Amino acid sequence: MTSPEDLLAGLDDQQRIAAESLLGPVCLLAGAGTGKTRAITHRIAYGVATGVYSPGRVMALTFTTRSAAELRSRLRALGAGAVAARTFHASALSQLNFFWPQVIGGTMPRLLDSKGRLLAHAAETVGLKLDTATLRDTAAEIEWRKVSRLSIEQYAQAAHSRGLPPTLTVEKAVDLQRAYETVKDERRQLDFEDVLLATAGMIESEPRVAQQVREQYRFFVVDEYQDVSPLQHELLNLWLGERDDVCVVGDASQTIYSFAGASPQYLLGFAGAHENSVVVRLEQNYRSTPAIIDAANRLMRGRAGALNLHAAPEAARGPVPATAVYPNDSREARAIAQSIAAEIAEGAKPEDIAILYRINVQAAALEAALNDANVPYVLRGSTRFFDLREVKEAIMMIKGASISIVGEPLFKTVSDVLRSLGWTQEPPPTRGAVRDRWESLNALMGLAEEAPAGTLLKDFVTDLLERQAGQHEPTMSAVTLATLHSAKGLEWDSVYIAGASEGLLPISYAKGLEAIDEERRLFYVGVTRARLKLSVSWAAEGVHRGQARQASRFLSELR
Repeated sequence: MTSPEDLLAGLDDQQRIAAESLLGPVCLLAGAGTGKTRAITHRIAYGVATGVYSPGRVMALTFTTRSAAELRSRLRALGAGAVAARTFHASALSQLNFFWPQVIGGTMPRLLDSKGRLLAHAAETVGLKLDTATLRDTAAEIEWRKVSRLSIEQYAQAAHSRGLPPTLTVEKAVDLQRAYETVKDERRQLDFEDVLLATAGMIESEPRVAQQVREQYRFFVVDEYQDVSPLQHELLNLWLGERDDVCVVGDASQTIYSFAGASPQYLLGFAGAHENSVVVRLEQNYRSTPAIIDAANRLMRGRAGALNLHAAPEAARGPVPATAVYPNDSREARAIAQSIAAEIAEGAKPEDIAILYRINVQAAALEAALNDANVPYVLRGSTRFFDLREVKEAIMMIKGASISIVGEPLFKTVSDVLRSLGWTQEPPPTRGAVRDRWESLNALMGLAEEAPAGTLLKDFVTDLLERQAGQHEPTMSAVTLATLHSAKGLEWDSVYIAGASEGLLPISYAKGLEAIDEERRLFYVGVTRARLKLSVSWAAEGVHRGQARQASRFLSELR
């Protein structure tokens, strides 16, 4: 087990204060690239190593299965593998499954995979025929209503300022939501928001449930606290009860889910809401060059809760972020692809490069340009790695090998299995389905190569299955294409932000100061993904010839 002294040894002064503040309310205001995950995992491990925390009584909460898997992996490496790290939903679902038979009786209702199909049926019951996009937007409205703790009657009042799909009046939207709830109840189903609502309801109304839950978990750590919704905030308070041993971590400048009910006010108001709280500011950025950090600071200067990032003392200055304008979208895409091809020719790894954009439709021109330049890429948000057929097949065969093969080096066993599926040491010479399959298998081979010396095959299989459950994907040897939203939490040496024009960034439907500020924060997230090089571009002409565009209002602040 790692000693307490070793757990503190590699931390900077502020991270160390955070790690040693084990009891009472603690708020870590952690800027982009400041090592927040390192700080919270070392804090938890230090609490366990010193005996202040019993591992089984600590709950680390985050927002995605990928983040939860990353926390578990790091805690395990620090000797605190028994600590629970889950999403809000996973934690609530576990409690609901346990208490439902005791409190209500019978088995818990079936969990709804997706709202779309049920919504379509509900629409039919009220005489509406809606397209897929409208159903998707309605599902988002239902989610916003529930996480905002609004009844349907309260939603009817708020809906007038919500920007509903054009085919729905407020009255029709309200009728559809009522029909959705009726059909869902008739089918004895719950959606994801119901899981949080029902768990909160049980703890609130059943003293014995509240007592049992609070006896199980004593210490809480909440990552990405700027993204909590009113419902999640209420559930956290119910889990805590009268206690205040909670550590929250977040950055108001990275609040990019306000449209889904997230609010940075819980983070910014934490010190006022918790007497004698410890507030630690993590502002030393270990990710980006000073030139990129300066641009990021200029972008957020004067905004509520903005942190003033500064570079690590040893960081080289780096090039000033580049901005460029091109005649149209296709010329912009080709220029980006050619620049990336040149970077790779000079020795850069494709996986260290990303192109970020505001909306998914922008990807098409970029994909075509990368294909023409013979640059490998992966589209973030498409079929997930562990859902690919070849990956499922490979994991199944590696798992089978772990039963029959003993004593053989991990590298040999894994490579033999992958060779039987068509993997070779050298990649196929062209792009296409064969190359995509090879990239997937090669990523699995990479995990075997990165495993610590002496790793047993059964332990490698356990790690693979945990990654699969948490969708903790390995790094592919390919350039990443991603929306700015999906890039949060990731980083690359070289980042290209495409389409930095008015109407795209900020997006055309962002009206009012709050919506524009959200777009600014989204741009800030993109800027702070870059380690060494940042390139921002836009096209002067839109999809339709003669449709003139203007540079994003945010661009002048980068310079």
